[in-house]
Amino acid sequence: MSELRDEDVKQIKALALAYMGDSVLEIAIREHLLRLGKIKPNILHKEATKYVSAKAQAKVVRQLMAEEFYTEEELAILRRGRNAKSGSVPRNTDVQTYNYSSAYEAVLGYLYLLGRHERVARIIDHTIKIVETKNEVSQQNGK
Repeated sequence: MSELRDEDVKQIKALALAYMGDSVLEIAIREHLLRLGKIKPNILHKEATKYVSAKAQAKVVRQLMAEEFYTEEELAILRRGRNAKSGSVPRNTDVQTYNYSSAYEAVLGYLYLLGRHERVARIIDHTIKIVETKNEVSQQNGK
């Protein structure tokens, strides 16, 4: 596999970065669920959706921004990802939610391609905590 220089990564379009970030997140979430002992395929898919859906990712972005978790560099990639025009939006989400989701994935893809895997892991670990905390609160409230 050929190496990407940092300059090359910085020139990649935001939606291509999001494409990479989507894959990085998907693998991390699948591993997380398997480590929790969830092994039935239909349960795995349903559980994974709680983490990788556009709605969940948009909530995570807003939470991480509120916590000032992102670096200035990551915020710049977030803006690029949020403002990228994809040409289509999935039926089950609105444009703003989809844009925030793409922004989140773009940051993951960007950091991954730069080889900043520890930072990617920190973001994903924090994402898991946010999603699981929100799900616990929802369950306690009977939702």
